[in-house]
Amino acid sequence: MKTRAITGFFFTIVMLGSFLLGYQVFAAFYLVLSCFCLYEFYSLIKKDTATPNIPVGILSGVLLFSGAALLNYSGMLTLPALNDHHLAYLLLFLLVLSISLVFIRELFKISVAPFANIAYTLVGMAFVIVPFSFFHALAYINNQGFNFHIPMAFLLMLWANDTGAYLVGLSIGRTKLFERHSPKKTWEGFIGGVVISAGVGYIISLYFPELDWKHWMSVGILISCFGTLGDLVESMFKRSINVKDSGTILPGHGGLLDRFDGLLLAAPIVYTYLYFVVNA
Repeated sequence: MKTRAITGFFFTIVMLGSFLLGYQVFAAFYLVLSCFCLYEFYSLIKKDTATPNIPVGILSGVLLFSGAALLNYSGMLTLPALNDHHLAYLLLFLLVLSISLVFIRELFKISVAPFANIAYTLVGMAFVIVPFSFFHALAYINNQGFNFHIPMAFLLMLWANDTGAYLVGLSIGRTKLFERHSPKKTWEGFIGGVVISAGVGYIISLYFPELDWKHWMSVGILISCFGTLGDLVESMFKRSINVKDSGTILPGHGGLLDRFDGLLLAAPIVYTYLYFVVNA
């Protein structure tokens, strides 16, 4: 418990720093974080299922995240070549080439299941890098430059949901939510997480005026629903390869994927919702 608390304290400090130190640190931090999560995914796959192309997969992840990030920076950078999206398009073009390398490399390998290797390499990018790219884009959803309020609020509501679901489930949880993939989750805990996350959304609306309180609460509900689904998907993945934690990089907490599994499905959904709300 002491190790878990110490890890949680320093992890919180690092997360706060990623928001408060400017858009360059924010982008660099989540680029590195997403690549570590992708590496965890590939490492788990290699234990039991297939042999994904880790170097090319991570290179493709860097190109995808960086290209998507540069698309958000219009008007913010001093070099004209960066502001008119030329570099972003170049990186996305290189992404196509790097993905092609995944297929080409399998031609020259002796492998029992080459398309399994290709599939897991590409699935890792879709499962990890794409959601983190959407999460990064939340800081630019209002088209007025970098604003860390929405991504920070996203994580606050996500963690409020996790904590609320755990405490309510521990106290009054009786009805299993999805026992096949997560035996400890209950419907009572899920509902408790939704209510607490929506409540945190309302409190956030008092301090962050970017959205109306109804939209903040709606975001909280979306995060609870799709964050829980993301958690279940990761649990299904780990059970399919018989592992408990995605890694050991966070003592007492497991791996990075274990900490951000709720983000993987929730971030694209929340971005889509806010895109149409903010630009309506």
